[in-house]
Amino acid sequence: MPAPEIRASASAGGHTGPPLQGVRVLDLTRLLPGAYATLLLAELGADVIKVEDPRGGDGMRTLGARLGARLKRSRSSESMSYFELLNRNKRSITLDLRSPEAPPVFDALAARSDVVVDSFRPSTARRLKVDAETLRARHPRLVCASINGFGLSGPDADRAAHDINYQALAGLLRPPALPGPLIGDVGAAMQTAIGVLAALIARQQTGIGSIVDVSIHGAAARWSMFPTTGDLASACYTLYETSDGEWLALGALEPKFWNGFCERIGRPDLVPLQFAEGEERERTLSEVRAIMRARTRDEWLAHFADADVCLTPVLAPRSAKASAERQAPAVEGFGGSTAARSANEGEKASLGAEARSAKAAAERQRPAPELGADTDEVLEDAGIDAAARARLRAAHVI
Repeated sequence: MPAPEIRASASAGGHTGPPLQGVRVLDLTRLLPGAYATLLLAELGADVIKVEDPRGGDGMRTLGARLGARLKRSRSSESMSYFELLNRNKRSITLDLRSPEAPPVFDALAARSDVVVDSFRPSTARRLKVDAETLRARHPRLVCASINGFGLSGPDADRAAHDINYQALAGLLRPPALPGPLIGDVGAAMQTAIGVLAALIARQQTGIGSIVDVSIHGAAARWSMFPTTGDLASACYTLYETSDGEWLALGALEPKFWNGFCERIGRPDLVPLQFAEGEERERTLSEVRAIMRARTRDEWLAHFADADVCLTPVLAPRSAKASAERQAPAVEGFGGSTAARSANEGEKASLGAEARSAKAAAERQRPAPELGADTDEVLEDAGIDAAARARLRAAHVI
């Protein structure tokens, strides 16, 4: 999921750059949640500096390649690795935070930054001296965001877990089925990005940064507040198999959609049974299933082409890619930003604000960085000269 598209105003004197232009983010995170959170900030124009261990960097560089290979086989020949997907539009530096020589280097970086995002266990962040209390004591304007499993305090603060564990603890799993989307990880990433944006707005008013504490377990648990498809399941909200073994998804929750669906299948008598219970519900489902199995998926889609009833095909990943590219202005993993492609292809030739916005978006699209590719540039900017960098590099600190 991309960052929201925000078009700059063309009014005289208005800000026409990306919303977070000028905001610098130090990204200390590993794997998916932190990388996605900072990707959202980067897509909004922030300068995200990914701080990686010089001994191999973010584990997603290797794990992500394996996951990407699976995606390539199952979804699209154009699939990129998870690392590439999550770390576009960022810069990479290497710094061994465990080295006793690292704190002054990191302090110089923090002094020139607005946001620090980490995904360490709380005790690890304190040991590395990158926890919020330590950083904000020296740099009170910093916004410090921590993405952790179970919060910064409490009995499970340092407990190890991954998305499957958070979903299990949140009551979202139904064994033996495995979880689908990584909703804990992705939910935590989005909460982090929202929290950082709110903290930056608050800093504009107070001049003081704040702490954003996001628990992945908490993010997963929030999903239990909302109804599931199973809770909503009825003849008007379910999947139907067609004669060719394909499937259609019906989401006709509102009466107007259900009424239209029943009329189109020639069963207006089913309108009062939209939310039938018990045996009546099963009988309605059975009758509609029999009707839908009488035609192929494409025949039904043609039959409903001009009907407004919330009926869509259930697509395989390869087909979903093409569908997303047609419909969405920017879909992560499905080819990037349409605005960027449009600018590259010359579809917007005018000099209007929309064309300028598309051109700027295209210019911001950069591939994921090689490990440490920007170390010298970023450290030079932080006041660490070539001689000092050479010494740090010889000591394997950078």
